[in-house]
Amino acid sequence: MNRSRAVRPVVAAVRSRPPAWYTVAWVLALPLAALYLLWRSLRQSEYRRHWAERFLGHAPPPSGTGGLRIWIHAVSVGETRAAQPLLALLAHSHPQADFVLTHMTPTGRAAGADLVRAYPGRVTQRYLPYDLPFAVARFLDEVRPAAGVLMETEVWPQLLHAADRRRIPIVLANARLSQRSLDKALRHRDLMRRAAVALAAVGAQSDADRARIAQLFDGPVQVTGNGKFDMTPDAGQLDQGRRLRAHLRTVLGERPLWLFASTRDGEERLILEALRRRAAADVSASAPTEAPAGAPAPLLLFVPRHPQRFDEVAALLAEQGAPVLRRAAWERAAPGSTGGPPLLLGDSMGEMALYYAMADVALIGGSLLPLGGQNLIEACACGCPVVLGPHMFNFAVAAADAVAAGAARRARDADDALRALAAICAAPSTRDAMVAAALAFAGAHRGATARTAALIEQALRAVAA
Repeated sequence: MNRSRAVRPVVAAVRSRPPAWYTVAWVLALPLAALYLLWRSLRQSEYRRHWAERFLGHAPPPSGTGGLRIWIHAVSVGETRAAQPLLALLAHSHPQADFVLTHMTPTGRAAGADLVRAYPGRVTQRYLPYDLPFAVARFLDEVRPAAGVLMETEVWPQLLHAADRRRIPIVLANARLSQRSLDKALRHRDLMRRAAVALAAVGAQSDADRARIAQLFDGPVQVTGNGKFDMTPDAGQLDQGRRLRAHLRTVLGERPLWLFASTRDGEERLILEALRRRAAADVSASAPTEAPAGAPAPLLLFVPRHPQRFDEVAALLAEQGAPVLRRAAWERAAPGSTGGPPLLLGDSMGEMALYYAMADVALIGGSLLPLGGQNLIEACACGCPVVLGPHMFNFAVAAADAVAAGAARRARDADDALRALAAICAAPSTRDAMVAAALAFAGAHRGATARTAALIEQALRAVAA
């Protein structure tokens, strides 16, 4: 190796070192991080486990033969689902490789357990440590990956600096950066640009994401597309959802089913208040495009985004005076056993395909409040028409494309969303067209996983050279 090639990694590592204040801030924040985990554990006990992984970067050694190892970081459920087709493709391309899959949330870790079962002996899970020098150093020294993949928006300056020092190429995959997030990052431009130096490559979801990322990262940014389009709905869940819907028709009569999918804290109350206003209004005169007078009331299915809120949402629904039928009771429901049209609660994990298969139309959660919206792509892949609230900035391009394709409609607020749900269900031909458009939209945007895998292969070849 000549002198110039030996010096460049050292120079890059110095440039990627976070400023001292960043490390001090993290050390001072450690007690708050511990209190946060304890507070979260009051609703989800899993937060009390694996603290050595979070604070010290230490865990049992990874499985595998010690050959090629690829580390993939997927924060929570959405990122983990997007990582599934990528890991599957890499596992097929490198049959001797093993993988370390890291998360930040228990729900992400639970979702990743499917990959552990799918690739026995090849996938190890652990939490990514907090961004402390000693913790990330120990993590990387234990895992010893040939390359790392960060899904979507995860940029940890200390971790990237430690990887840079060890010449571990890091690819930021399925990357998205909203204008709001960019504005926050620009307030710490020096910190973020130092972190970005350590990235080997970035695969952005869209041209808009690429333009925003380029304000922080001078290296190659390729538009690879959104890997969530490559997620294939579980066929067994789709069949089970259709059977459950047929069973509920027998029990509860022929009614449209409105799904409130992946709702976030505060949204259920907004929806219930809008439903009360709708029930009190004479909609037949003011909104002739909605369901005709005398049409059966829809079944309402609420699926909260976070499992720690299941009981809270069940209690909120029970306050409405109607019976609440939770997921485990649906198969056992019999005619007359529910005491009237119930409110349905989908309080299970990993069954979104089942819920979408049951629904005539879905309102995507996280979009009624300024939370950025949840994944509309999965709904479209299941052939479920969607209504989007005003706040879809985490899926801005996908939302705009879905609306343009005829697979989705936008709503100004909760009241407008209910009007859209009713209008879609009142016109079977319109709904059928949206179903076809949703499936076509989901299928037309596939291929991001293969393009992302190509970036990772380039990184592996570069480090081996």
